[in-house]
Amino acid sequence: MATPTELGRTRYEQVTSTVRAVVELVQRLWKGMSPSTIEDDLEGPAGAAIVEAVAEGQLSVADAAQAYIAAQMAAQGGSAAAEAALVAAAFAGIAPDGGPLETLLFLPAIGVRRRLAAGLAPDEAMLGGLADMARYASTAVTDAARSSDQVGMAANRGCVAYVRVVQLPACSRCIVLSGQMYRYSEGFLRHPNCDCQTLPLREHEWPDVPTPKQLAARMSEAEQRRVFTVAGADAIRAGADVGQVVNARRGMSRPGAPTTAEGITRRGLYGRQMRRAGGEFARYPGRRYSQSTTPRLTPDAIFRRASSRGEQLELLRRYGYIV
Repeated sequence: MATPTELGRTRYEQVTSTVRAVVELVQRLWKGMSPSTIEDDLEGPAGAAIVEAVAEGQLSVADAAQAYIAAQMAAQGGSAAAEAALVAAAFAGIAPDGGPLETLLFLPAIGVRRRLAAGLAPDEAMLGGLADMARYASTAVTDAARSSDQVGMAANRGCVAYVRVVQLPACSRCIVLSGQMYRYSEGFLRHPNCDCQTLPLREHEWPDVPTPKQLAARMSEAEQRRVFTVAGADAIRAGADVGQVVNARRGMSRPGAPTTAEGITRRGLYGRQMRRAGGEFARYPGRRYSQSTTPRLTPDAIFRRASSRGEQLELLRRYGYIV
């Protein structure tokens, strides 16, 4: 049987390979766009194809989450059985801030227009826009993986915590958090393009996760200087504590929006549940379809608000993340 660390590595590779495939497709689609028509391009078939690719990437990583949590619990001597089944589709089409994925993936057009207005050449403006798009796409997929993992943890009562796993290359903010253990429902600190992962823990198991000091020791001097600055790298090599050299929370955030607009139309996953329950719908200006008047909480908001695991599971069911 694979060890928890080996299972974590497999999950990491599955997520990162999905991200690479999505970004490669985005790059191919971006090549067919023009700086003079970038807004129309992203509102047309090419933009729709990008949104579809990212949403499919989110669906793929979320679909594997429950099997990953089950394998981890079994590898740690616990039960692989969960109290509820995770709904992978509930994690697709949502931006990390809880808004619609389409809105997030239109922002690179605004970035291109701003670069052109600042005097950059069209090729440079488009290159910057592609970098924005790749960052938004990769962050959306990795956030969907972490969010679905966390819901999968909640659905398996044997899981009580998770440990943060950092893979090199990594930034200084992530390195100093490597090996830290958190309650299973505690929000995950991350930054754009962060590919750190959660490794679920059955009880107070502690897998072989490298510490910040060990990660720093594995880096070349050039990489240390790039990540920690020249002075910081010198201080770490001289014996300074890595956490004292780096401000761990600078530039880090948790998915913060309490609600999402994804799936709240009459045809959406959450909307269908509300319709069966007799919920009310309204047509809002600028919206094609009527939407549920009851906001849909995000998983992160549910974990923050619920006072017990039972309440978490009840809310996760109510808002369509598990069945």
